[in-house]
Amino acid sequence: MPATEAPTWSDAVTRATATCLDVLARAAATTPTADPSAWHRPADEQRSSRQLLDHLALGLVGYTGLLIARPTDRYITLFASLDPRAPIGACLDGLRIAGTLLATTVREAPPEARAWHPWGHADRTGFAAMGVVELLMHTHDITRALGIAWTPPDDIAGPALTRLFPDAPPGAAPAATLLWCTGRGELPGRPRVSAGAWSWDGRVR
Repeated sequence: MPATEAPTWSDAVTRATATCLDVLARAAATTPTADPSAWHRPADEQRSSRQLLDHLALGLVGYTGLLIARPTDRYITLFASLDPRAPIGACLDGLRIAGTLLATTVREAPPEARAWHPWGHADRTGFAAMGVVELLMHTHDITRALGIAWTPPDDIAGPALTRLFPDAPPGAAPAATLLWCTGRGELPGRPRVSAGAWSWDGRVR
Protein backbone atom coordinates (compact mmCIF):
# COMPACT_ATOMS: atom_id res chain seq x y z
CA MET A 1 0.00 0.00 0.00
CA PRO A 2 1.57 3.32 -1.04
CA ALA A 3 2.63 5.30 2.01
CA THR A 4 1.17 8.57 0.75
CA GLU A 5 -2.31 7.50 -0.39
CA ALA A 6 -4.64 8.73 2.35
CA PRO A 7 -7.88 7.35 0.84
CA THR A 8 -6.37 3.88 0.65
CA TRP A 9 -5.25 4.00 4.27
CA SER A 10 -8.59 5.46 5.29
CA ASP A 11 -10.27 2.51 3.60
CA ALA A 12 -7.95 0.16 5.50
CA VAL A 13 -9.19 1.56 8.80
CA THR A 14 -12.79 1.27 7.61
CA ARG A 15 -12.30 -2.34 6.51
CA ALA A 16 -10.53 -3.30 9.72
CA THR A 17 -13.29 -1.71 11.78
CA ALA A 18 -16.04 -3.47 9.85
CA THR A 19 -14.26 -6.83 9.89
CA CYS A 20 -13.54 -6.75 13.60
CA LEU A 21 -16.96 -5.45 14.58
CA ASP A 22 -18.60 -8.20 12.56
CA VAL A 23 -16.89 -10.97 14.51
CA LEU A 24 -17.32 -9.14 17.83
CA ALA A 25 -21.03 -8.63 17.15
CA ARG A 26 -21.46 -12.33 16.49
CA ALA A 27 -19.62 -13.05 19.72
CA ALA A 28 -21.79 -10.59 21.63
CA ALA A 29 -24.93 -12.24 20.27
CA THR A 30 -23.95 -15.70 21.49
CA THR A 31 -21.83 -15.42 24.63
CA PRO A 32 -24.33 -13.60 26.92
CA THR A 33 -26.73 -16.52 26.60
CA ALA A 34 -24.08 -19.19 27.01
CA ASP A 35 -22.05 -17.46 29.72
CA PRO A 36 -22.87 -13.89 30.84
CA SER A 37 -19.56 -13.55 32.70
CA ALA A 38 -17.38 -14.41 29.70
CA TRP A 39 -16.67 -10.79 28.72
CA HIS A 40 -15.36 -10.01 32.20
CA ARG A 41 -12.71 -12.72 32.30
CA PRO A 42 -9.07 -11.91 31.48
CA ALA A 43 -8.31 -11.52 27.79
CA ASP A 44 -4.68 -10.44 28.18
CA GLU A 45 -2.27 -9.92 31.06
CA GLN A 46 -4.04 -6.78 32.28
CA ARG A 47 -7.60 -6.55 30.96
CA SER A 48 -10.84 -8.40 30.41
CA SER A 49 -12.55 -8.57 27.03
CA ARG A 50 -14.90 -5.77 28.11
CA GLN A 51 -11.95 -3.63 29.21
CA LEU A 52 -10.28 -4.19 25.85
CA LEU A 53 -13.31 -2.62 24.17
CA ASP A 54 -12.66 0.51 26.26
CA HIS A 55 -8.97 0.35 25.34
CA LEU A 56 -9.89 0.21 21.66
CA ALA A 57 -12.17 3.23 21.95
CA LEU A 58 -9.41 5.14 23.74
CA GLY A 59 -6.82 4.20 21.14
CA LEU A 60 -8.86 4.94 18.03
CA VAL A 61 -10.07 8.30 19.31
CA GLY A 62 -6.59 9.04 20.63
CA TYR A 63 -4.96 8.48 17.24
CA THR A 64 -7.64 10.66 15.69
CA GLY A 65 -6.93 13.43 18.19
CA LEU A 66 -3.18 13.21 17.74
CA LEU A 67 -3.56 13.53 13.98
CA ILE A 68 -5.81 16.58 14.44
CA ALA A 69 -3.93 18.40 17.23
CA ARG A 70 -0.44 17.29 16.10
CA PRO A 71 1.42 17.74 19.40
CA THR A 72 5.17 17.24 19.27
CA ASP A 73 5.88 16.07 22.81
CA ARG A 74 2.78 14.72 24.54
CA TYR A 75 -0.48 12.81 24.30
CA ILE A 76 -3.70 14.72 23.74
CA THR A 77 -5.98 15.75 26.61
CA LEU A 78 -9.12 14.08 25.22
CA PHE A 79 -9.81 10.56 26.48
CA ALA A 80 -12.62 8.37 25.16
CA SER A 81 -14.51 5.69 27.05
CA LEU A 82 -17.59 3.54 26.55
CA ASP A 83 -20.67 3.73 28.76
CA PRO A 84 -19.93 1.23 31.54
CA ARG A 85 -23.66 0.42 31.79
CA ALA A 86 -24.06 -0.37 28.09
CA PRO A 87 -24.39 -3.96 26.89
CA ILE A 88 -21.62 -5.34 24.71
CA GLY A 89 -23.61 -4.98 21.52
CA ALA A 90 -24.18 -1.29 22.20
CA CYS A 91 -20.49 -0.79 23.03
CA LEU A 92 -19.68 -1.88 19.51
CA ASP A 93 -21.57 1.16 18.23
CA GLY A 94 -19.03 3.28 20.08
CA LEU A 95 -16.17 1.45 18.40
CA ARG A 96 -17.79 1.96 15.01
CA ILE A 97 -17.95 5.69 15.71
CA ALA A 98 -14.30 5.72 16.82
CA GLY A 99 -13.17 3.82 13.74
CA THR A 100 -15.13 6.15 11.47
CA LEU A 101 -13.59 9.21 13.12
CA LEU A 102 -10.08 7.85 12.57
CA ALA A 103 -10.77 6.86 8.95
CA THR A 104 -12.21 10.28 8.16
CA THR A 105 -9.33 12.11 9.81
CA VAL A 106 -6.76 10.00 7.95
CA ARG A 107 -8.49 10.82 4.68
CA GLU A 108 -8.54 14.56 5.38
CA ALA A 109 -5.13 15.04 7.02
CA PRO A 110 -2.43 16.58 4.81
CA PRO A 111 0.53 14.36 3.96
CA GLU A 112 2.91 16.64 5.89
CA ALA A 113 0.96 16.22 9.16
CA ARG A 114 3.08 14.74 11.99
CA ALA A 115 2.29 14.02 15.63
CA TRP A 116 3.91 12.61 18.73
CA HIS A 117 3.69 8.96 19.67
CA PRO A 118 5.90 7.15 22.20
CA TRP A 119 6.76 4.55 19.56
CA GLY A 120 7.77 7.06 16.91
CA HIS A 121 6.34 10.35 15.68
CA ALA A 122 4.02 9.41 12.83
CA ASP A 123 2.09 10.70 9.85
CA ARG A 124 -1.43 9.81 8.72
CA THR A 125 -0.33 6.41 7.40
CA GLY A 126 1.30 5.57 10.70
CA PHE A 127 -1.78 6.42 12.76
CA ALA A 128 -4.00 4.54 10.33
CA ALA A 129 -1.78 1.47 10.66
CA MET A 130 -1.80 1.82 14.46
CA GLY A 131 -5.58 1.78 14.42
CA VAL A 132 -5.63 -1.29 12.19
CA VAL A 133 -3.18 -3.16 14.43
CA GLU A 134 -5.11 -2.23 17.57
CA LEU A 135 -8.34 -3.51 16.04
CA LEU A 136 -6.90 -6.75 14.70
CA MET A 137 -4.82 -7.67 17.72
CA HIS A 138 -7.40 -6.90 20.37
CA THR A 139 -10.17 -8.59 18.41
CA HIS A 140 -7.87 -11.59 18.34
CA ASP A 141 -7.38 -11.29 22.11
CA ILE A 142 -11.11 -11.12 22.73
CA THR A 143 -12.11 -13.96 20.43
CA ARG A 144 -9.41 -16.18 21.89
CA ALA A 145 -10.61 -15.42 25.43
CA LEU A 146 -14.18 -16.23 24.40
CA GLY A 147 -13.14 -19.49 22.75
CA ILE A 148 -13.89 -18.31 19.21
CA ALA A 149 -11.51 -19.29 16.42
CA TRP A 150 -10.56 -16.18 14.43
CA THR A 151 -7.47 -15.06 12.57
CA PRO A 152 -6.96 -11.52 11.20
CA PRO A 153 -7.32 -11.35 7.41
CA ASP A 154 -3.96 -11.28 5.65
CA ASP A 155 -5.01 -8.56 3.21
CA ILE A 156 -5.77 -6.18 6.08
CA ALA A 157 -2.86 -7.22 8.30
CA GLY A 158 -0.22 -7.04 5.56
CA PRO A 159 -0.03 -3.27 4.91
CA ALA A 160 -0.12 -2.46 8.64
CA LEU A 161 2.65 -5.01 9.27
CA THR A 162 4.81 -3.44 6.57
CA ARG A 163 4.18 0.09 7.83
CA LEU A 164 4.83 -0.48 11.54
CA PHE A 165 7.16 -3.48 11.65
CA PRO A 166 9.79 -2.84 8.96
CA ASP A 167 12.10 -5.48 10.45
CA ALA A 168 9.47 -8.24 10.56
CA PRO A 169 10.84 -11.58 9.35
CA PRO A 170 9.79 -12.64 5.83
CA GLY A 171 8.36 -15.93 4.72
CA ALA A 172 5.16 -16.35 6.74
CA ALA A 173 1.63 -15.11 6.15
CA PRO A 174 1.12 -11.46 7.19
CA ALA A 175 -1.40 -12.24 9.93
CA ALA A 176 0.81 -14.92 11.48
CA THR A 177 3.79 -12.56 11.34
CA LEU A 178 1.79 -9.72 12.92
CA LEU A 179 0.68 -12.02 15.73
CA TRP A 180 4.30 -13.02 16.29
CA CYS A 181 5.53 -9.41 16.23
CA THR A 182 2.99 -8.46 18.90
CA GLY A 183 3.72 -11.38 21.21
CA ARG A 184 0.61 -13.35 20.32
CA GLY A 185 1.86 -16.17 18.17
CA GLU A 186 4.77 -18.32 17.08
CA LEU A 187 6.80 -18.57 13.90
CA PRO A 188 8.82 -21.68 13.01
CA GLY A 189 12.46 -21.34 13.95
CA ARG A 190 12.04 -18.10 15.86
CA PRO A 191 11.79 -17.48 19.61
CA ARG A 192 8.43 -16.26 20.81
CA VAL A 193 8.24 -12.50 21.42
CA SER A 194 7.42 -11.60 25.02
CA ALA A 195 3.95 -10.11 25.38
CA GLY A 196 5.29 -7.05 27.16
CA ALA A 197 8.52 -6.55 25.22
CA TRP A 198 7.39 -5.61 21.73
CA SER A 199 6.73 -2.24 20.09
CA TRP A 200 6.11 -0.96 16.60
CA ASP A 201 8.00 1.76 14.74
CA GLY A 202 5.64 4.50 13.65
CA ARG A 203 8.31 6.84 12.34
CA VAL A 204 7.91 8.23 8.84
CA ARG A 205 10.09 6.44 6.33
